Amino acid sequence: MTNDDIVDSLLSHFTETIHLDEQDIVLIVPKLEVKSLKRKEILLEPGQVSRHMRYIVKGSMRSYYLDDNSQEHTLQLGIEQWWINDLYSYLSDKPSKMYVQAIEHSIVVQISKTNLEILYREVPPMSDFFRVKMQRAYVSLQERTIENMSIDAFERYCNFIAEYRDIEQRVPQYMIASYLGITPEFLSFLRKKHMNSLS
Repeated sequence: MTNDDIVDSLLSHFTETIHLDEQDIVLIVPKLEVKSLKRKEILLEPGQVSRHMRYIVKGSMRSYYLDDNSQEHTLQLGIEQWWINDLYSYLSDKPSKMYVQAIEHSIVVQISKTNLEILYREVPPMSDFFRVKMQRAYVSLQERTIENMSIDAFERYCNFIAEYRDIEQRVPQYMIASYLGITPEFLSFLRKKHMNSLS
């Protein structure tokens, strides 16, 4: 995959939501940074301020934090054509409490906050694009929060595999368990108990 292919992937993603003309693209492309990550490589860690928006072109990634007992809690999973970040750190300029990590070998395109602010002025549709993305992220977070409080673990798992089948087949089960807020052992128990209904 060449750099041009990688950049074209993001530009195509933009144009699914907004219109960009050639002059817009000329302004956008120099502000993009391509980053290749090895499997398990950390892109952001606690104490660092998140200063980029990050789009996954290839691979799979996650964000997670460690509690006081060093227990992992996965907050976000992502594959191709998804964005991944610590939005709280990015928006507040406060140090992150999370890790952003490649699960597989991954390629991301980053846009720094500084460059994105410039693009908001130079290419106004970019502001529309990220406004829509932020709104969707907020809605998704609220839906997940309510789901975690209102339905049981097995139903949450069923919803997860129905909505994210591509992710479920690529991500280790312990990460999915962490995302669902249960132990890997309990997830294994649920899968065995309900094997017929899951197939």
